Amino acid sequence: MLKQHLQFKLSQKLSPQQIQLMKLIQLPTQAFEQRLKQELEENPALETGKDEVDTQQDEFDDLYDNETDSESISAEDINIDDYLSDDEIPDYRTQANNYSSDDEEKNVPYAAGISFNQYLINQLNTVYLTDEEWSIAEFLVGSVDESGYIRRPLTDIMDDLAFTQNIYTDEKTIEKVLHRVQDLDPAGVAARTLEECLLLQLKRKEVTPGIELAIQLLEKSFEQFTKKHYQKLIQKHNITEEQLKAAIAEIERLNPKPGGSYSGNNRIVEHVVPDFSIRIVDGELELTLNGRNAPELHVSREYNNMLEGYKNSKEKSKSQKDTVMFIKQKLDAAKWFIDAIRQRQQTLYITMNEIMEYQKEYFLTGDERKLRPMILKDIADGIGMDVSTVSRVANSKYVDTPYGTKLIKDYFSESMKNDQGEDVSTKEIKKILETVIGEETKKKPLTDDKLAAILKEKGYPIARRTVAKYREQLDIPVARLRKQI
Repeated sequence: MLKQHLQFKLSQKLSPQQIQLMKLIQLPTQAFEQRLKQELEENPALETGKDEVDTQQDEFDDLYDNETDSESISAEDINIDDYLSDDEIPDYRTQANNYSSDDEEKNVPYAAGISFNQYLINQLNTVYLTDEEWSIAEFLVGSVDESGYIRRPLTDIMDDLAFTQNIYTDEKTIEKVLHRVQDLDPAGVAARTLEECLLLQLKRKEVTPGIELAIQLLEKSFEQFTKKHYQKLIQKHNITEEQLKAAIAEIERLNPKPGGSYSGNNRIVEHVVPDFSIRIVDGELELTLNGRNAPELHVSREYNNMLEGYKNSKEKSKSQKDTVMFIKQKLDAAKWFIDAIRQRQQTLYITMNEIMEYQKEYFLTGDERKLRPMILKDIADGIGMDVSTVSRVANSKYVDTPYGTKLIKDYFSESMKNDQGEDVSTKEIKKILETVIGEETKKKPLTDDKLAAILKEKGYPIARRTVAKYREQLDIPVARLRKQI
């Protein structure tokens, strides 16, 4: 019922500009600047810098009240959460100085790797696709996780394309485009399973007997291979132990996490500009939104004069009317874009401020042990916005703190209680689990039961199945597969 309601609401109300608002909120500072540059190039009615004509938009609105039935976009039409949930959003007010326009703030680079998704998009620009295929491919790239996988079913992606992009397509078309995305580098990217990831890599290699057998093993005996049932594989495929070793050697050279190739020293270095800054002033936290997110925009004086000329002319030819309708369209778009940027600033600031207050003890001290368990819903509930909106802010933005520049999503984690009945972050437990596994004897790896017992001794009484869940989230295989000869 909800899906039907959303589809109805989108088909009745959602415009391409309103879809762009959702995307604007998700953009980090540098990507936002590129988007701003694009808008300025495409719309001559939009200009940067201060302008003395404060009343020109009102004059424009008055001029067309009785001239046309064309619908213009007002601030009321662009509330982001109208398109994400049915919840009401309070009317927020932010401080006048909630962002900095200082030159110092504009030049706070943070050395980091180029986003993996952006790396894929850059490649996608060289692939010939129709407009619809491009939109689908861009969405698929946006669905690729840090390990390089697309873990969501194509049916879900199909629904999201309809609800957020106004693209109504089918699974067959999406799968066809997916294969084009899977041709991008690194080999194995955009796979839906480990099996598909490894096969994509093998099929790009020069064919040898070892490669051929490796492909057969993965296609026909993947489960037996992952369980290391080597004798069964030898019998089933009628091969020798040496042939099996050669095939296994080929598979072991593959990368099970193609996205992971772009971490650490292998990342393509660029400057990531923090979207926010947190400072301690007289013992209190002070949040600023990077001034590059708050450009000074106004409607073109020249375009306003054109409208004035039309308004004052006695005879209005068809050519003049056509021209002025074009001008009106551009001015409507400029007005919408200015409103959308204001809403973006407001949404970013409100969300980050709530995160800062929620983690106040940490930001005042820098002590990671004081990081509170925090999930998206905690912040969404605190500010009355949708979880999807908080996710858009958290997943792609950086904050500059006295303790370094961090990706905001890294502050989120679930919680559990320790043996003292205190809430502790699952992030803390995962770190301990990772350390314990890293120090185990590889000839006799620790089972999940033993790991649970060790964690209990350390004051974290969690069940074996929870240990298994955390281990999987850390992409650490079961004990049997960690065993080394």
